[in-house]
Amino acid sequence: MSEYEREARRERLEALRSAGIDPYPARVTPRTSKAPLQHLRDVRAEHADKSAEQLEQEAPPAAVCGRIMAVRSFGKLLFLRLFEDGETLQLSVRQGPGLLTPAETVEFAKQIDVGDFVLAEGLVWRTRAGELTVDCHALQILAKSLRPLPEKWHGLSDVETRLRQRYLDLLTNPEAREVARVRSGVVTTLRVFLNDRGFLEVETPILQPLYGGANARPFTTHHNALSQDLYLRISDELYLKRLVVGGLDRVYEIGHNFRNEGIDRTHNPEFCMLECYQAYADYRDMMDLAEAMVKEVLEQVEHKEEEDSLELKGTTLKLHFRSELIDCSGTWPRLSMREAIERETGIDILAAGDLNALRAAVQRTGLEVEGQPTWAKLVDEIMSECVEPKLRQPTFITDYPVDLSPLAKRSRTDARLCERFELFIAGMEIGNAFSEENDPDEQRQRFEAQKRARAAGDDEAHPLDEDYLRALEHGLPPTGGLGVGVDRLVMLLADAPSVREAVLFPHLRPEQE
Repeated sequence: MSEYEREARRERLEALRSAGIDPYPARVTPRTSKAPLQHLRDVRAEHADKSAEQLEQEAPPAAVCGRIMAVRSFGKLLFLRLFEDGETLQLSVRQGPGLLTPAETVEFAKQIDVGDFVLAEGLVWRTRAGELTVDCHALQILAKSLRPLPEKWHGLSDVETRLRQRYLDLLTNPEAREVARVRSGVVTTLRVFLNDRGFLEVETPILQPLYGGANARPFTTHHNALSQDLYLRISDELYLKRLVVGGLDRVYEIGHNFRNEGIDRTHNPEFCMLECYQAYADYRDMMDLAEAMVKEVLEQVEHKEEEDSLELKGTTLKLHFRSELIDCSGTWPRLSMREAIERETGIDILAAGDLNALRAAVQRTGLEVEGQPTWAKLVDEIMSECVEPKLRQPTFITDYPVDLSPLAKRSRTDARLCERFELFIAGMEIGNAFSEENDPDEQRQRFEAQKRARAAGDDEAHPLDEDYLRALEHGLPPTGGLGVGVDRLVMLLADAPSVREAVLFPHLRPEQE
């Protein structure tokens, strides 16, 4: 914005104050209208089917408020485009009996800027072009805008600016508003789904004296009064399982976790997760729960059904994501990690059951994967690079190496593996679940192994949590746990190209001066 334009707006602001007009009143109070204050969409709905003649006969009053998005001047006649909560309505400002005086019209034209908030009172009519319009007989400034909005025809096109100034993105890009609505619908549906199945919504600490529940680097802070280092949680898993120990057999939390890691298309340092835990269940029960849950979201939340369409279509178990049809109907396939890797690479990870054998198998097949220090981590690397991107339709991958999952129970058929699954859709991990380890002695051994890995240089290894082990010694029943990435689920339904588009305020690099 030019300095001249900023000064011009400030001059109009001061002119309002000099005239005794508060440019930022605290309350919206219609002064002359017989009608109560209405939302724009309600005015449109009430009069949508009425002809110009019918409106002229009825002369229905209306009082509406919103932001001015456009001004068109025709001498003694002004047309304003009013915006409120995603809806627009035209206002006409003209002179005449029961309308504004010539002086009021001229004065208002001098005061107003695109971006200002106003309260308009008047009668509803239709123009010759058929446009539903409120003919103003009173106007009030509700908030003066000191900066202009983006150019109306192009809006904000620079991605970095859109994400950094999300308030302008929401005003000018309908897609951004739809993402916000989809997100709200997803969270609401998840909550209703679990409440209906007897789960209790709870809250666990975000500031934790010891982080845990995942292999990740935490953000560290300091409590001055207690002279204590604290961590932003990387997961709420260990606290939720403490609640199951305490007799709350079905619990869940929808909240934010924080991991000190890089940023890419599917990762943001702050992200929203649903985690739920169910006593007397295992990972196969949680698989059934996850499939039913995601299908419920797809059925209940309106989402884009047609490529390149900005309209939200009816709910369906099919969706288009980045020009690709994702069909979530039917029973979703379940593949062991061993089967999935062998299918894509020809490598049998259990036959190549140690690091050297697996490295040799990788070399023989010519796969381009990074070297890893352990067999389990190399398996995970092969899975990430060679298999996950190809899992386009909903698929459960089961039975992960036990060393990757220190909180999951060992497989009942192969001690090298654990009872864990991940749900993939469109090449993204959407959910992660275990049969939870409830043997305190086995859990201690796993923590000790993680402690040794940390000493060897793995700064994402899980810390040893004595209080959690003490809770397990009091007894945790057989329990299934499930985590679902809310941001990624929103990405799917909103057809968002990255997780940065699926959250309202993503983390960004510092703005360059």
